Amino acid sequence: MKAKTKKKSRLIKEIDDTIDDLRRLGFIDRRKQRAIKALDLKPIPQYAGKQIRALRERVKVSQTVFASLLNTSASTVRKWEIGEKQPSGPSLKLLNLLDRKGLDAVL
Repeated sequence: MKAKTKKKSRLIKEIDDTIDDLRRLGFIDRRKQRAIKALDLKPIPQYAGKQIRALRERVKVSQTVFASLLNTSASTVRKWEIGEKQPSGPSLKLLNLLDRKGLDAVL
């Protein structure tokens, strides 16, 4: 399941430019530059209600258990799934982590 990703944020672009400048000025070598960029600081994708429900069903948990995993309420998960609300902040990061790495990553 792939979620839509946003374009690179201004902050991420500034970080990339700073890394390039550090390399150009000799403060870091090419290897360190690649290692830093390998951290892949991409914006976290947004998840639609259907994607959240599919993810929850993929990990085979109820809305209540899913809410507990994401440190939120069951009513919030319900609202996400019907599209009434959108996850943000730490909840969005945990959703993305759960999507990419699986249930063990958030337990």
